[in-house]
Amino acid sequence: MINTLSQKERDIISSFQENMPVNIGDLSRKFGVNAYIADLGDDISGQIIKDTNSGGFKISVSKSDNRHEQRFTAAHELSHFLLHKKEIGDGIVDSPLYRSKLSNKIEVEANKLAADILMPYKKIDTVIEGGVRTLEELAKYFDVSVQAMKVRLGIPV
Repeated sequence: MINTLSQKERDIISSFQENMPVNIGDLSRKFGVNAYIADLGDDISGQIIKDTNSGGFKISVSKSDNRHEQRFTAAHELSHFLLHKKEIGDGIVDSPLYRSKLSNKIEVEANKLAADILMPYKKIDTVIEGGVRTLEELAKYFDVSVQAMKVRLGIPV
């Protein structure tokens, strides 16, 4: 999915992947999108909406989610910004109800790019070659959940 981005966008992401885990807040800011932790209620895990102050966009992730969920949600929302600028309009709110109204293809694309950003295959290979053997160690290295790492590696959850 990362290959669908411009070379400049790929280069920016790559520069943030030199050191793991990827600082998703700093990466978002590099693209002109501020990221915040906010009280979004129980049904919303994240959103990307127009920022009336800057004229750009801002990402909010739910303060009630755990750190790994927040990181993946922020990467997912940034992925919407990078892949679906035309579809964002005034914003995208990610909740189970809203997701059912969005094109499944768009959500799958955002999830794939989020995984590409947070858990690049080349880095996974390098870490495994360096001696990391368990899913738990891999997940800790990339600061993601074990479930996210399983999905990334194609292991049934």
